[in-house]
Amino acid sequence: MTAEARAPHTEHGPDELCPAGTLLYQRALDEGQITVAEATATPCLLDFGLLQPSLDAPDRLGPVPPAVALHRLLRTSQERIADERRREERLTETFAPLLRTASQSTGGEAATLRLLSGKERIDRTIGEVMAVATDQVLTIQPHSTHIGPHPRVHEAALARDQALLDRGGRIRTLYQHTLRHAPTVLARYELLRGDVEARTLDEVTERLIVVDHSVAYIPAKADRTMALEVRHPALIAYFVNTFDRLWHLATPMHPRAVHQPTLDGITPRQRAIAALLTEGHTDTDIADRLGMNVRTARVHIAKLAATLGSESRAQLGFLIGRSGILDREG
Repeated sequence: MTAEARAPHTEHGPDELCPAGTLLYQRALDEGQITVAEATATPCLLDFGLLQPSLDAPDRLGPVPPAVALHRLLRTSQERIADERRREERLTETFAPLLRTASQSTGGEAATLRLLSGKERIDRTIGEVMAVATDQVLTIQPHSTHIGPHPRVHEAALARDQALLDRGGRIRTLYQHTLRHAPTVLARYELLRGDVEARTLDEVTERLIVVDHSVAYIPAKADRTMALEVRHPALIAYFVNTFDRLWHLATPMHPRAVHQPTLDGITPRQRAIAALLTEGHTDTDIADRLGMNVRTARVHIAKLAATLGSESRAQLGFLIGRSGILDREG
């Protein structure tokens, strides 16, 4: 007998069969019966109904066949689930008038905001809303949402977007400028057919999705495992207005890409970095706001310094201001 089988039975939950009980039940199946004293020392076998009196030996117990025991336990579990569902129904009936009263007293505001938890639920909810959309989807996609080496990793999203386009809908997306030449993003638009446009900005807001000017989704947690579903008309109007303002400031990317000109050897990206440098941001802050890694940001800063003839960080700020590059539009 193993040390585990010799160990005294410990207390545990009513829905658990402990290791000692499992081993004793296995022995009862192998030997045909066990003593009442052994069963008493391991009460979970009796609680589960896994033992029954032996017909030829009053002081012994025989095992109930596993198939019979499992069917009985599952039936008990199903009855318990049914009881819980009936309890849920009673609670729902009890709280229904209370919820209506609360909704009326708050002007129905509770129904306009809903917190979604878990990426799977968030994606499923957005997919359900997109499936019935007929007008327009506005999306802001910052650099951190762009993952995956190939557009096929987003096949479900592609199919969802194409279905909207096939219904005559329109899609407009704002990306961070670092994704302007990303192969995955470019390939995505080669696969879509219909009224779809994309533009880029040096800096964009956090992720935003607005569907048919009636519902919006924004992150509710930094790791995007929670999202807020918004149906309040005033908030929707604010999101749409913000998107439109950013859209008019952005550079077209698809279907017709517009090249951003270089002025006096300073690229548009370097001008964006120059603006942040003059505001006192660190290299890390600049990289984060412009959607690049710190090493790339420092390369751009070094090129900017070389172009302006700067020999120090302090001098670079002075030369940026004197050059007037921030006063000219690219």
